[in-house]
Amino acid sequence: MNVRDMEPRCVTGFFADISAVPRGSGNTKAVSDFCAAFARARGLEYRQDELNNIIIIKPASKGREGVPALIVQGHLDMVCERDPSSAHDFKTEGLELDCDENYIFARGTTLGGDDGIAVAMALALLDDNSLEHPRLEVVLTVDEETGMGGASGLDVSPLRGRRMLNLDSEQEGLFVAGCAGGVRATCVLPARRETLAARPVTLTIGGLQGGHSGQEIDKCRGNANMLLGRALLAISERAPLRLVSLSGGAADNAIAAEARAVIAVEPERTDAALEAARELEEVIKSELSTADPGVFLRAEAGESAMLEAVCAADNGAVIDALTLVPNGVQSMSADIPGLVQTSLNLGTLRLDGETLRAGFCVRSSVDSEKAALLKKLERLCARLGGELELYGDYPAWEYKKNSPLCGLMRRVYREQYGAEPQVMAFHAGLECGIFAKKLPGLDCVSAGPTILDIHTPRERMDIGSVQRLWAFVLEVLKRLN
Repeated sequence: MNVRDMEPRCVTGFFADISAVPRGSGNTKAVSDFCAAFARARGLEYRQDELNNIIIIKPASKGREGVPALIVQGHLDMVCERDPSSAHDFKTEGLELDCDENYIFARGTTLGGDDGIAVAMALALLDDNSLEHPRLEVVLTVDEETGMGGASGLDVSPLRGRRMLNLDSEQEGLFVAGCAGGVRATCVLPARRETLAARPVTLTIGGLQGGHSGQEIDKCRGNANMLLGRALLAISERAPLRLVSLSGGAADNAIAAEARAVIAVEPERTDAALEAARELEEVIKSELSTADPGVFLRAEAGESAMLEAVCAADNGAVIDALTLVPNGVQSMSADIPGLVQTSLNLGTLRLDGETLRAGFCVRSSVDSEKAALLKKLERLCARLGGELELYGDYPAWEYKKNSPLCGLMRRVYREQYGAEPQVMAFHAGLECGIFAKKLPGLDCVSAGPTILDIHTPRERMDIGSVQRLWAFVLEVLKRLN
């Protein structure tokens, strides 16, 4: 079965087109140029900025000229995760799409349904001249997955619309009308080197599900970076060790599914180090038997050699950092049952030369809690001789109970599905808060098809929900007045 042959073909065809273009965060020029070429070929007004954001405008269909414009919004970039066995190069290669009768997925990598489906639907709307619609203002931003820098830097002056349909949600039947704010934080610690004679031991944490650090943060899944810190501490209590290399996770907004370190130990303490790792693996397997039944901790010893390892003072600070940093859910909302209020995720670890960088995604719907959590990280970094770098700060999107756009969407949903949609705020970050600040009075709702296991190589998009969402969007466009 070919993805392009799945209905609605007008959507799946464009999804296949953009999936053939590398579009990881920070590598969006080619896909932005693709969208610009699309607009030129159809004679549509467009504006492409230096960040690679693009706005494409289509005039209202005949008879709908007096209807206020609608903004349709999504983002061009995707999270790039792959199976350990995959050799896929996200910088130069498009995705290898595949499908069965229920799902679209990619072979060995993330699918990029977040948020490629928004791009595909937006292009399909612009491409079809038979549709009834008001003025359409399609806004496709970049680098949403790494701090929402595209939306933050976007010039919104071409936009007339004050109603916006964001297509960056991943659960059919759920309309999002509010979300947490967030910021990226990187703890930078010194890791000066010295040469010593020792035996290398390679530690690998894997077999974890990973997942989205907003939507899955409350599911008790293991974080490979945090587990690696725990392993380093457990081994160091049996056998003195020094770090030689360390890496984990692929993105700060994805729960790390794999992490690896090479440590230097005294040859005569190698067996003690390996035994400590074996014992901790059994403990971790027991703790995560439900959330991550496939978890493993592998320890493999090499031959003794002269190794460039982190010096003793900095080595202790790095292990302390990975042991002491907070991670996961920090508080729950008292107003909305089941909603995470504040969290953080240690998504990436990199020991690069003589510097350790630990990247966090911090989220909260309460600004004061976000500030307090950042202060905690800042103080911890300072105590350990490092500093905290912040970037990509974006505001929370305030939940509004009385949204005219949401009211229309609820009516259409009831008629189409024969059921009531769920309307809520959620913990994952969306660009809607940035647009709400830039466009006063903006009425905004987020919707999307069902996409499972986003930000992991198991990501798959429910084609039936794509078909239903497409029909839903067309009906909403017809009824806007």
